[in-house]
Amino acid sequence: MNQNEYEQALVKVKEKIRLAEGTDMQERMEEQIRQWFLECREANDVFPEFPSVEEGGSQWLFKLKPPELLAQEEEERIAAERRRKEKELRESGKKIEIEKRKKREPEGWFMSPSAFIQDLTDENWRNRDESTNAFQRHDEEIIKNDKRAQLELEIRAHVDDLMRQELRNLKIAIDGQRQKRINKRKVKKPKVKRKKGGLKDLTKDRTLESVYEELVIEDVVKKPQNVNLDQYYGEYSYLGTTLKESMIEPQPSLSDVKQLVTLYGILPLGSPDVHARASLTRSILLAGPSGTGKKMLVHAICTETGANLFDLTAENIMGKYTGKEATRLLVNMVFKAARLLQPSVIMVDQCEKMFGKKIPKTDKTDPKRLRRELPRAVRTIKQGDRILLVGCTHAPFDAKVKPFCKLYDRIILLPRPDYASRYLIWKVVIVKNGGVLTDALDISSLAKVSDGYTMGMMDRACKEVLTERRLALLDKAPLAASELIVPLSRMDPVFLEEEEAYKKWYRKTPLGRKKMKAIEEASVSQKKTAKPRHK
Repeated sequence: MNQNEYEQALVKVKEKIRLAEGTDMQERMEEQIRQWFLECREANDVFPEFPSVEEGGSQWLFKLKPPELLAQEEEERIAAERRRKEKELRESGKKIEIEKRKKREPEGWFMSPSAFIQDLTDENWRNRDESTNAFQRHDEEIIKNDKRAQLELEIRAHVDDLMRQELRNLKIAIDGQRQKRINKRKVKKPKVKRKKGGLKDLTKDRTLESVYEELVIEDVVKKPQNVNLDQYYGEYSYLGTTLKESMIEPQPSLSDVKQLVTLYGILPLGSPDVHARASLTRSILLAGPSGTGKKMLVHAICTETGANLFDLTAENIMGKYTGKEATRLLVNMVFKAARLLQPSVIMVDQCEKMFGKKIPKTDKTDPKRLRRELPRAVRTIKQGDRILLVGCTHAPFDAKVKPFCKLYDRIILLPRPDYASRYLIWKVVIVKNGGVLTDALDISSLAKVSDGYTMGMMDRACKEVLTERRLALLDKAPLAASELIVPLSRMDPVFLEEEEAYKKWYRKTPLGRKKMKAIEEASVSQKKTAKPRHK
């Protein structure tokens, strides 16, 4: 019964569309083709040749421009026209008129559509069996879309015949040309352009095994430490939303750092499907004070994804592959092995020295030797290459901002732990080093006193206190918070001045400037929309 209704609907809907939209379709197609005639004549002083039936007719003219692109071009044209009018008004001094004409943009951040929605739809709904559902009838809107496309092809074939004849008449009337026999166009083979910026393989005559063996011998290939991302302890910033509502930018938490490392590092490297669909991230920069776990995160990325680890730190390659040609060979070998043995992570510690403003004469590592070859090699990473450059720095403000930020696509600031994270870290590191959590150990007070100290400092304090002798006495003398404060007092914490230096540097980066601009605009907008208080 439903099948018969569906077949009848196919015929009825098509005829309904033909009567309602057929004339408009034909007029629209004719107008587009005539516009193409005029544009070609204006550009070349002659009328064009109409595409043959084999080439697809007039459909060939517009197939390179999908509706989305045409809509985008229309929006750009409207925006350009609006800017031109605003300029004229600005020159005439009519600033109030400009403000009225400007469209107010929606505030806030909007999440872009996920690339995996279509897969979920196909898996759950496209092949769903509805054969036993008697109430499942046809959807007329879906039929309309299909039949509208079929009808458009039929009308286009008719329009093409009319426009070919019209083009012949135009050529005779305007150009004085007689219709010549139209030969089939010869399809020219596209010229193969030489790729620019690609890495020339300097080891064509060598096998992958020999290249990898040499990198292992030279200690460029490292064995990653068995560290999981779960071992990077940190809590969420529960006050973040409240601070944002008060127009105060909250400090990122250690949990935010884990989330970003997962998003930009682990997921693209660990899953080829995610890497193919997500935006390409060639490199990330981990910037933060000493002891915040930058190297730990690098090893966690390798452990979670099973990636190879290549260490191009200046100190690690000091005295190896010296000279311009040898340095180029080193980078070439590393990226060749990394590309053939994906996933791969290339680490550069103290990477700020590569673009340092001033290198001390006592530094014999020659940190600037890779400043040209490494960015050139990173640019060759394409979609599908599961290769990630990870830079670690505790002094990003010592580097030149422009080339430094140009090399790294993403910048992740590693802050000093907040109270919630310190509370969690103390509990974990004490137990990890053999300690026992008792009522005599005031973790809350310890977390408050240790403000400014990093995860590494807390771990070192536990190691100093929880010796074998002290562990043996835990049953008689439980661990107290005062014991852990003593070794902490001998360490230098992350002072507020140092933390402010990181924030100041981040505001100079391209992303930081955009973020500050967005905050300022939101603040101004909120002040304008705020209602005045009644006295």
